[in-house]
Amino acid sequence: MRPMNRLTYAVLTGLIGAALLHIIIILSLPNFTGKDAFTRVKMTGPSHRFISLPDLSDARADTRADAGGLSNVDPFLKVAVCHFDLTLAPIRLLAPAGPSFWSMAVYDQDSNEVFSMNDRTSVGGDLDALVASPVQVAQIRKAPGAALTQSIIVEHRGTTGYIVLRTMVPAPSFAAQASAFLDEAVCAPLSGD
Repeated sequence: MRPMNRLTYAVLTGLIGAALLHIIIILSLPNFTGKDAFTRVKMTGPSHRFISLPDLSDARADTRADAGGLSNVDPFLKVAVCHFDLTLAPIRLLAPAGPSFWSMAVYDQDSNEVFSMNDRTSVGGDLDALVASPVQVAQIRKAPGAALTQSIIVEHRGTTGYIVLRTMVPAPSFAAQASAFLDEAVCAPLSGD
């Protein structure tokens, strides 16, 4: 091999190795800092309950925002989060039709989106979904309850994760209705009734 080819080979190998090392460090950083999205959502409050995030303008004074560092950054949206554990029971998500557009997304503990829907893709504009493990889904399908006939069943392969529920606030006059929608939303373990 000629000296120029060796030098080119060494430089290219070094650049590729440095780029690969850089990507690995960036992707693993949240695991070392404990500030990944799932950890921050867990810091907002108790599990199996939607917690409304404070608006960015209110977040500096709100102690909840300091705990998880999460806040609502878009003035045209109100956001609530709920973290869950499917170990004992599936999670039932319920909310009446909102005052305007709403969307819901389910994430696993690594912040990968598992499922999403909005008022346009739901039955009658209401949020009625069930998040369950594959085993729980099989059990539900064997003996479906009358209360679950309209529910959208979401299969979640892990045991933990979080849900983000958003509603639109097109004008300040919609803020109270949007907050009421998020306050009425249910994120709770499915009861055995």
